[in-house]
Amino acid sequence: MMAQNNFHIVIIGGGGTGIATMYDLCLRGFNVTLVEKGELTSGTTGRHHGQLHCGARYAMGDKNIAHECLVESQILRKIAPEAIEYNMGMFVALDDQDMSYKNKFISSCLAADIPAQEIPTALAKEYEKELNDNIKASVIVPDGTIDPYRLAISFAASALKTQKANIKVYSKVISINKKSNYIKSINIKNNITNKVETISGDLFINASGAWADNICNMVDIDLDVTPSPGTMLAAKGRIANMVVSRLHKAGDGDIVVPQRQLSIIGSTQWISNDPELVFPYKEDIDFLKKSAKAIFPNFDKLKYHTAWAAARPLFGSYSKDSDVRELSRDFRAIDHSVNNINNFLSIVGGKATTLRAMGEIISDMVCKKIGIDEKCKTADIKLENYRLFYKGGFHGKSN
Repeated sequence: MMAQNNFHIVIIGGGGTGIATMYDLCLRGFNVTLVEKGELTSGTTGRHHGQLHCGARYAMGDKNIAHECLVESQILRKIAPEAIEYNMGMFVALDDQDMSYKNKFISSCLAADIPAQEIPTALAKEYEKELNDNIKASVIVPDGTIDPYRLAISFAASALKTQKANIKVYSKVISINKKSNYIKSINIKNNITNKVETISGDLFINASGAWADNICNMVDIDLDVTPSPGTMLAAKGRIANMVVSRLHKAGDGDIVVPQRQLSIIGSTQWISNDPELVFPYKEDIDFLKKSAKAIFPNFDKLKYHTAWAAARPLFGSYSKDSDVRELSRDFRAIDHSVNNINNFLSIVGGKATTLRAMGEIISDMVCKKIGIDEKCKTADIKLENYRLFYKGGFHGKSN
């Protein structure tokens, strides 16, 4: 019997990162309890526009992040095909400023091993018939679309199938019980029944995204996380087949993502001190409609569906003198023994495309910390279909 069979890990946060971490640890033989204050994915994971990043958007800013996105997008296509639409991506230049970006963009993508090929504008119009007739250039990259909920729930179903996972939803952490340099347990309150429960564990992982600093504050730790909300807008009907982006430095309203039978334009970006207080602004909605129309002139003919906002959990600090978009999209795994708590880890930052890698990194840290040599298996095993989470085709425990 593996030693980790008797080792209990508690994960705080039921977004994509927490769920992927739970799955990774279960495959390595650990017993895992995951707690989430709402439904699974009810935070940022369930609210992003669903782009499967090949890394092209980040190639000019950070070659390593760009290549990491490429590798992880290829893995997700292999292990979660039911949650991925590999429909490619197109970057389009609409003006001379966009054109000045083109050559450096292509060379940066290639330097990060990301295939990027300019195609004739006439061919671009064949691929995307609703594109602006006046586009000046078009570059194809291997982007795609994620169904955010299906992807995360596929990881959850796979974790439950191991019979090593226990999921507690609508369970908010209200306090953390510490003794000396260790966390002994957490107290959670069920948001439906108001029942308070204490959960003990051998090791605790903070995977609560934009709320990660709130959790750390419960044990007097300050975590360098900046909640950065952005507004997105969805219209009914797919005006694009590919993920279509503006060929310029990352900015507001520069991407249209086809998601099922919707077209999503995203996003804006600002800073919030409270990830709970995140709402779409009317001026953002008007701006996004205008931005979408610049790429697809008939976008305003689609029927408006909805608008929403989500808080990105960016790692790092923001000052008013800097651009929030300059904050890294990379992730960090943190061992809080540096804060004199020896069984507490945090995983922060990252993107939906890198959720599996984030789970791998923090799980590697767990194994190293407790002296167990157990390798990651999540890149090689196809995930269970998300429907099994509801059909109960296993004997996992969830409440």
